[in-house]
Amino acid sequence: MKKHIKEQGFIFYSVLKWVILSVAVGCMVGVSTSIFLKALNWSSEITSAQRYYFFLLPLALFLSALLIKFLAPDAEGHGTEKVIEAIHKNGGIIKTAVVPVKLVATIITIACGGSAGKEGPCAQIGAGIASTFARFFSFDAHDRKKLVVCGISAGFASVFGTPIAGAIFGVEVLFVGTILYDVMLPSFIAGVISYNVSSALGIRYFHHTLIKPLNFSAVLFYEIILAGVFFGLCSFLLIEMLSHGKRISKKIKIWKPLKGLIGGTVLIAVALLFSSDYLGLGLNSIESALNGQTLPWYVFILKSFTTSMTLNFGGSGGIVTPIFFVGSSAGNIFAQLLCLDIMLFSALGFVGLLAGAANTPIAASIMAIELFGPQIAPYAALVCVISFLMTGHRSVYPSQILAFKKSKLIDIELGKEIEKSKPKF
Repeated sequence: MKKHIKEQGFIFYSVLKWVILSVAVGCMVGVSTSIFLKALNWSSEITSAQRYYFFLLPLALFLSALLIKFLAPDAEGHGTEKVIEAIHKNGGIIKTAVVPVKLVATIITIACGGSAGKEGPCAQIGAGIASTFARFFSFDAHDRKKLVVCGISAGFASVFGTPIAGAIFGVEVLFVGTILYDVMLPSFIAGVISYNVSSALGIRYFHHTLIKPLNFSAVLFYEIILAGVFFGLCSFLLIEMLSHGKRISKKIKIWKPLKGLIGGTVLIAVALLFSSDYLGLGLNSIESALNGQTLPWYVFILKSFTTSMTLNFGGSGGIVTPIFFVGSSAGNIFAQLLCLDIMLFSALGFVGLLAGAANTPIAASIMAIELFGPQIAPYAALVCVISFLMTGHRSVYPSQILAFKKSKLIDIELGKEIEKSKPKF
């Protein structure tokens, strides 16, 4: 009996400890995320008021790369990838300088037209704050890593207004095929607190509940399966374009900030030849797709290209918002080709690409419910799992650790980073 009482005492202490710590992290991340989002909105409003604001792109990418190179090299690229790398390789240690540098570099990039997202900086800012908090109170490596995961969850939850999906994303994104159950409680608390703090500070979120009833049928079931396959292939295309852009950037042997001039010039050309819709966050195009408006067939390809150019040539920002753009537009095209419900399949593409490209099918399925309503749940879950499998052993986060094989027919080494795990046939 005494052993049982002692065990329950330890568990109660642990729960109380992590409730207090995760509430603290959630509050700090909620405030910092709100500051970042308000600053980003303010700067974007100023620049977008000018017709040819994107002509600033070469200078913006140059300045972004310059800031990162000299002040915080860990702030390079899209933030979530660097946080995953820090957890797996550096014991969750993230330099404090990353937070302000990432904030400024991302605002410069996106406000001037760089194709990047706002969740990566929030995840990295949240993780950086959590890491600094852990070091200040001298927590051990295990607790520090847990706090950093809380920072990821809190950042994701507060930037998209999806506290449950944000919490699951933080515990699902580190490993492909494994969820960190020991971090689930603090991640949920940090996500919920961060979301509510941001909401209280005036941040407004996008939610698009599907009004049209969804009646199950055999035809719809097969359409959903086909859509999942298509979104998995689109995820594959996005990942390969990001990887190819990275290889090209490495082959250009010049000073890194100067690559920003090249990338910015290419993005200007895309805007002049096609449209500026493929620059920045692209929220208008995402909303158009989800509202049932038809988009050109090449939209998701161009957005994948501009995102690759931005992130591989000096720009700073996240990858999830571009994933939403690519996914919703891919679903839009898929629905047009097969004469299906454009709103439904745009919404399914929105989450399906996240599941495939980031290897987070559970978080993506839950996000579908939080953003689009409960009636989409079974269809979103099916699309997300199929897309996740179809993408194969690759990711927009190459530092993810591979924990299982997506097919027993593929010989691939487990327990390594995705970028180092090559399938053998």
